[in-house]
Amino acid sequence: MIPLAQVNAVLGASIITTAAALGIGGVCAVGLRCMARQPEIQPKLQTAMIIGAAFIEGATLFALVICLMKG
Repeated sequence: MIPLAQVNAVLGASIITTAAALGIGGVCAVGLRCMARQPEIQPKLQTAMIIGAAFIEGATLFALVICLMKG
């Protein structure tokens, strides 16, 4: 029988990764809309999008580590 802590850890990890994917998808969607409207801001916007996605990935990594350590 699987311990309840492991089930909770796996469930938490799946929720965290889903939320991160939705966050990065939102960042990219808004960035692409902005680039379509104003193509001249593409270099600045791309840099900001990459930094935003890196922050989301970093927070996700910390949350996953904490979630899996508890499991």
